[in-house]
Order: sequence, then C-alpha cells, then structure tokens
Amino acid sequence: MSDAGHRSGPRAQAGSGRRALAAVGPPPSWRVRINMVVGRALFGVLYRVTVVGRGRVPKVGPVVFVANHAGFLDGPMLPALAPRPTSVLVKREMFKGPLGAFLTFIGHIPVTRNSSDRQARTAAVAILQAGGAVGIFPEGTRGRGDVATVQQGAAWLAQQGQAQVVPVAFLGTRATGATKGSLPRPGARMVVEFGEPIELPLDPHLTGRQRLAAASGTLREALATHVRESEQRHQVFLPADDGRQGADAEA
Repeated sequence: MSDAGHRSGPRAQAGSGRRALAAVGPPPSWRVRINMVVGRALFGVLYRVTVVGRGRVPKVGPVVFVANHAGFLDGPMLPALAPRPTSVLVKREMFKGPLGAFLTFIGHIPVTRNSSDRQARTAAVAILQAGGAVGIFPEGTRGRGDVATVQQGAAWLAQQGQAQVVPVAFLGTRATGATKGSLPRPGARMVVEFGEPIELPLDPHLTGRQRLAAASGTLREALATHVRESEQRHQVFLPADDGRQGADAEA
C-alpha cells in the first residue's frame, strides 16, 4: 500500500468522500424506497398518523422538503411518508455500526451539525441535480418545532440544486414534558402535512450572501406559518417546552 493509503484526518476523509460521491452519484431509487415500504407499515401499526397534502408535492424535478423538528420520529417519518423517494440529512453521530450502514444503504446523508459540511452538501446537491428529493430540518436540532430560527443550509441547497421547496409540518411527535429522544406512546395521534411549494427570492441586485439570507428568511417564515396553520386545522399542537430537561445529548 502506498503512503497515500495511510493518510488520515478531516481533509483526507472529506476529499475521499467527495471523490466517492462524484464516482457513485445519487443512490438508486429502489434503495431509497425502502424507507417508504418499511416506514409506512411500521408507523401504520404503531401510531394513528394522518398524512395531508401529498398531492401538493411536485411529482418530478428536484425538491427540498423542509420540516420542523420537535421529536425523534420526525427524521424517519419524513422519508417514510413523503410521496417521493427522499434522502434525508441525518446527524453524523447516527452513522455508526449496523445502523449507520443501513442508513447509508437506504440513501440518507450524514451531516456534521453547526458546520459547513462540504461532503454532505455535495451529496445532497448531486441528488437534486439528478431530479431527486432531499429532506432537511433547518432548525438544526430538536426543540419546540415552532421554527423560531433556521440555519441557511436548506436555502443554499435549494438554490444550488435549483429545487422547489416544500414545507412539512410534524405535529404530535413529542408531548410536552417528554425529552427530545423519547418516543410517543403507542397509538398516539400524529399529523404530517405537506404544504404548497414556495418560491425563494433570487434578486440579481443582491450579493450571493444577501440572496442566501433573504431566501432563508422567506423559508423560515413560510415553514413557521405552515406549522401554525396546521396546528389550527388539525387541533394537534406543538409541545410547550423544548424537551431539553436531562436530554441535551439526545438532540
């Protein structure tokens, strides 16, 4: 083995990751569809889940699903209940052992939170440029799920992938008083509502940074409004707390 085979560290790993992504490309859709087959069966047995608005989602072309994030189940429910095969950006800590291998096999993307993760961005943009769908939780971590703030990664992906943005509201996935990593009781009522696609501003008179900030603001307001309106329509409400009591490590 050459010396290059022994190189390690973040730069070498990121470089090899980007080269692998460029060579392999997006995962086959049949592998991503495993999320839908397994997830819908599982959630249908364990919980009372109402799914609304699948028909609002564009049937073809790149799509970025942006969702609020209050409970542990939001992550697996998004690709399970979306009307299209969807790869979700998942925190890198989940990609360990057999679970990590399975998440990779079914098309999910490891991402280092609170950083500019080029490897994750490269993978997500490749899927969008191939006409696929990517899911992201722009709040960055689980909390109340009220979308008080968002990170700019979701808007950046939509701009780079020339994708339509679809807001998704998750309701009932965590009860008030429950920790971030807890699961709802069996039979709990939950709602997942897909909204109308939204247009992000692309003012040519703004700098790239200003355009990204404007797009992120539009995305945040659209998603927060969609969540509030979904609460009122279905009378299923977000938790009154952020779930942090004794559970900071579970985010």
